Amino acid sequence: METMQSKKGLIKLWADKVPVNENAIEQLKNTANMPFIYKHIAVMPDVHYGMGATIGSVIPTIGAIIPAAVGVDIGCGMMAVKTSLSANDLPDSLVSLRSKIEAVVPTGFEKHQGQSKTPAIVTETFSLLYDELQEILTKHPTIMHKKTITNAMLQLGTLGGGNHFVEVCLDKDNNVWIMLHSGSRGIGNKIGTYFIEKAKEQMEKYFVKLEDPNLAYLPEQTELFDDYIKAMEWAQNYATHNRQVMMKNVIQVMKNELGEFDATCEAINCHHNYTTRENHFGKNVWLTRKGAVRARKGDMGIIPASMGAKSFIVRGKGNQDSFCSCSHGAGRIMSRTQAKKLVNIEEHIKDTQGVECKKDESVLDETPRAYKNIDDVMASQEDLVEIVYELKQVLCVKG
Repeated sequence: METMQSKKGLIKLWADKVPVNENAIEQLKNTANMPFIYKHIAVMPDVHYGMGATIGSVIPTIGAIIPAAVGVDIGCGMMAVKTSLSANDLPDSLVSLRSKIEAVVPTGFEKHQGQSKTPAIVTETFSLLYDELQEILTKHPTIMHKKTITNAMLQLGTLGGGNHFVEVCLDKDNNVWIMLHSGSRGIGNKIGTYFIEKAKEQMEKYFVKLEDPNLAYLPEQTELFDDYIKAMEWAQNYATHNRQVMMKNVIQVMKNELGEFDATCEAINCHHNYTTRENHFGKNVWLTRKGAVRARKGDMGIIPASMGAKSFIVRGKGNQDSFCSCSHGAGRIMSRTQAKKLVNIEEHIKDTQGVECKKDESVLDETPRAYKNIDDVMASQEDLVEIVYELKQVLCVKG
């Protein structure tokens, strides 16, 4: 762990074996300078520059929250399930299985096609969330149009694009795992964007000058703060249900293809873009994990790599200096634009050898070379987590 000092604050960084861009360091220093940061900012080895706040950062605050630090994919996270299947139960070709997973899990901008064709599990789950959403919209009717609410139901159980994925993996004992990564979809984006703008309006109203406008904050004990917490927690809940619905649908597809199997053991569902109330160093604080996973002693978590690399199921060690956190993945070393320019399709095919996945230019922004070496990432956080399972994907669905 390395300690860095900004003008007014402290940064503790777990990145001794991985590269960290200067623009990410400057972004971290700006955040550490905020007057309501408690103790220090903890930075994970997957750290890289992000929109609003640095990805891979853990931000403890007292008396305020920065909505842009949570971001617009509120509640984005991972889910993994260990099955009773072994590698021998999988067919030689996984092309058909990938196609059938893609048929039940809409990807990219796609959604379920109309209420009459939407699976019952989707409509039933969304109905459980609807009343609380209406309470939020009663106070803030301009957060979203009615179409967004309809889309939110049709997007429940869908993947989205970018770095979101569904994977079938094998551990070192050849047990089959199902792993997926997604968040709160379009409705989480609307909620996040709305409150980020509200925070910026508050800064203008009270003549607060910031080094970075994205550091606009909402003071605690204000109505707007309370409304944000409620809306953010709703989006986190939506994201959790989104992953659960996808997982149920993927499991059913695999059962249809491979026969009955058990898929209830070792289930993990964890956020990595969220704020929550936690106690650290004797104080109750608001803790924002922006691209970071909770890793209290005994907590199970998921640290995925890129499309062609290993992923890990981990157990937290409860490191206090990290605010009981660990990385949420490998972390980018190339922007999406850079990856498309610097990596060719032949390199992508080579790096994803043995994985049934897209092998075309549409996924070059997510190609393995765009990410840090996952072994170096894990070596940088040995005092944060222990590895329980090492996974290697054999099938990957991308948006």
